[in-house]
Amino acid sequence: MKTLRDVKVGEAATVVKLHGEGAIKRRIMDMGITKGVEIYVRKVAPLGDPLELTVRGYELSLRKADAEMVEVE
Repeated sequence: MKTLRDVKVGEAATVVKLHGEGAIKRRIMDMGITKGVEIYVRKVAPLGDPLELTVRGYELSLRKADAEMVEVE
């Protein structure tokens, strides 16, 4: 299983499934990360956390702990 955390800088991936439950899953979905959406990893912060992503035409920062809940292909 490949997660969003495993995607390298400069690569894009498509969301297959969201893991997690309750409020955390709802928050990720509210950010626009839903099944079938393409996510582009723009860069990673100097200390490795968070990731800066492009989702649905806007910029988004996401912690690695949350990125592990997003399964991609």
